[in-house]
Amino acid sequence: MGRELNFCEAVNEALATAMTVDPDVICFGLGVGDPKNIFGTTLGLKERFGPDRVFDMPTSENAMTGIAVGASLLGLRPVMVHQRTDFFLLALDQLVNNAAKWHYMFGGGRAAGITIRLITGQGWGQGPTHSQNLHAWFAHIPGLKVVMPTNPYDAKGLLLASIFDPNPVVFIEHRWLHGSRAQVPDSPYRIPFGQAKELLAGQDLTIVATSYLTLEAWHAARFLRDQGISVSVIDLRSIKPLDRETIFRSVQTTGRLLVLDSAHLTGSVAGEIIALVASNLFAGLKQAPERMTFPDAPSPASPALTRNYYPRAPDIAAKVGEMLGRDVNPGALAAQCKFPHDVPGDWFNGPF
Repeated sequence: MGRELNFCEAVNEALATAMTVDPDVICFGLGVGDPKNIFGTTLGLKERFGPDRVFDMPTSENAMTGIAVGASLLGLRPVMVHQRTDFFLLALDQLVNNAAKWHYMFGGGRAAGITIRLITGQGWGQGPTHSQNLHAWFAHIPGLKVVMPTNPYDAKGLLLASIFDPNPVVFIEHRWLHGSRAQVPDSPYRIPFGQAKELLAGQDLTIVATSYLTLEAWHAARFLRDQGISVSVIDLRSIKPLDRETIFRSVQTTGRLLVLDSAHLTGSVAGEIIALVASNLFAGLKQAPERMTFPDAPSPASPALTRNYYPRAPDIAAKVGEMLGRDVNPGALAAQCKFPHDVPGDWFNGPF
């Protein structure tokens, strides 16, 4: 049986499920026990499982990540939470040079099975040091798995898979997804890494996206269908490992590819996907693949600047129209938005 949960409730349920079935699962991070409980994702866990397993931590990300690595090597399954991806930059040495390398350096005899929950966002004045999307950094590192769920169903299944994976997993949540709702089964389930999901099947063009931009792609594709344009939308779900087979199957059908990436252009995951498609399917492409990313500039705080910084559904629709040589009138789609451009919907009440 399933019920409708929002993204935060699905994360909370995954954590509670993991802690119930395995007493070695612990959860800690800045804000885990504060009144907001990290947007509600850790609500009630301290009361249910006790302060020895669910606890706040000092503002010392590198030291606490080192503790998490050591705890994992002794048999615990730590879930470490950061309210902003940016805060975790202080602990990259522990993640990259310790956790990610352990399985390889010790011949597979031991691994650092930690889950790092990182939360990102955009708009609402968060600015250049609170809205960075650094998933390409993590995906570059051998030994790390990187997942980016788009909806509550995937959030629960991918988080459970992350917690019980023997190696380190970076679990990235977009703040703008926290209010999204979907049917989520009561029972435990795990979604295997490296299995993308085709949300819409189309014949004219393939859009590959991940995390929040998947929703923007979905809205754009539905709008385009009313104008006779058939677009396939693929949600990657995990970017390391990457499901190239699902991407290839769709591009073999459409011959056209647009990749969306909520990060900067240079060195992006979008560029890697285009390289894979061009290397393997070049003869079947009808035109050069395209990508839409953030500019190679820090995220602005001013609403006047964010208006042209973050791609939204009208921008995606316009790009598809450009690739197909069609006038798609993206202004009609933009007119459907009744809330400010730098928030995801009228339900949004800020990042904290």
